[in-house]
Amino acid sequence: MNLSGGRLLYIFLVPGGLLLLAALLLLRPALVPASLAPVLRFYPYAVFVAGLLLAARLRSTRVLFALLVLALADWGLLAFPPSSATGAVILHALAFLLPLNLAVLAMSREHALFSAESGWRLGLLAAQLLVVATLCQPELAGAAALLTAAPLPGLGLAGVPQIALLVFLLAGAALLLRFSLRGEPVDSGFLWALAAVLLALRSGGDFRRAWIATAGLILVVAVIENFYRMAYHDQLTALPARRAFHDATLSLGERYTLAIVDIDHFKQFNDTYGHETGDQVLRLVASRLARVSGGGKAFRWGGEEFAVLFPETPLDKALAHLEELRRAIEHSTFTVRTLERRRAPRHGNDRRAPGRGRARPRTRPQSKSGVFVTVSIGAAEPGPNDTSLDAVIRTADQALYRAKANGRNRIEAGPAPRNGRAQQPGPVIVRRPS
Repeated sequence: MNLSGGRLLYIFLVPGGLLLLAALLLLRPALVPASLAPVLRFYPYAVFVAGLLLAARLRSTRVLFALLVLALADWGLLAFPPSSATGAVILHALAFLLPLNLAVLAMSREHALFSAESGWRLGLLAAQLLVVATLCQPELAGAAALLTAAPLPGLGLAGVPQIALLVFLLAGAALLLRFSLRGEPVDSGFLWALAAVLLALRSGGDFRRAWIATAGLILVVAVIENFYRMAYHDQLTALPARRAFHDATLSLGERYTLAIVDIDHFKQFNDTYGHETGDQVLRLVASRLARVSGGGKAFRWGGEEFAVLFPETPLDKALAHLEELRRAIEHSTFTVRTLERRRAPRHGNDRRAPGRGRARPRTRPQSKSGVFVTVSIGAAEPGPNDTSLDAVIRTADQALYRAKANGRNRIEAGPAPRNGRAQQPGPVIVRRPS
């Protein structure tokens, strides 16, 4: 996913980083009075029950199993206090297994809850429980002592054995790399949850359980954030989706400009080069739309269409920025990754090309792999008689049809001209330069 550095940093810090920071400020023995001890003990139950239900409902099996692992760790620490010999072994085993499980689950893919993959995960989890229970046997005290081995004297972290600290560092590096490549909130959530587990090992009593619950809370909020992004952001282009567009229109005033952008001959790109190339074209155009000037904001409208909204901007001022956008797309060099053409392209006309036949995607003569990408744009603003958003969308859509019918790679704006001539105030047409 192509994200700017600022956007990637935002996804990394919000909400997981903020939740961890809040926990650092609040989960201090000096700040939690004795009267709040029952709340602190209830906190893990609330997080894990609500989190497991929510993860199952949103079909995030990675987070569901991560919450299950954390809940079992919380139960083990509650049933076997670390002050006992058995509890100490369990704590040292958790220090090794928790980061390992979080890293493996973060790297795995989502799948159906009732599937073979879920069965394998449950089997591995049961095997880990069996190993930990075996290590708690007195006759295996020597094997359990390996969990606290310190081959490098002087290096370590209070409450965290060296071998466990090494696993934490490797898991953290792997999760950070995964997030930098994918930029998804759930990946960020796993990384911050790993940090919360590390802080849990350095705490004691109810605060240790509270930190484990905080790791679960971070994962739960990450799932919600990921669900929000899926609903409000287009995964292919990384632009806000149509639902985000409708939310943005709720705060519009009486003056604004709406433009609908359509990629010319997009169906022929798919027919000629394949849908993978079509996706590349969509991402190219989206990257230019994301940098539109004049305070405009681009949205994925659907298919090969996009919308650009200019709040508090009249039509005549927005047109200059739209023309700059059109030129930027026209002059962009797009290299097709594969030029293998389909031998039997599908038949059918561009739905926005009334009365016109098929047109092939053009290529620049100087480059066999450079594809000429253009867009047609229809723009409108609220009129004196009908200021509703539906009317503006309808007018912009009609202007886009005219831009397609009049040759593409152009901008049409305003209501349709009468008798072929523009009235006052008439349509503003920015023609393709010769």
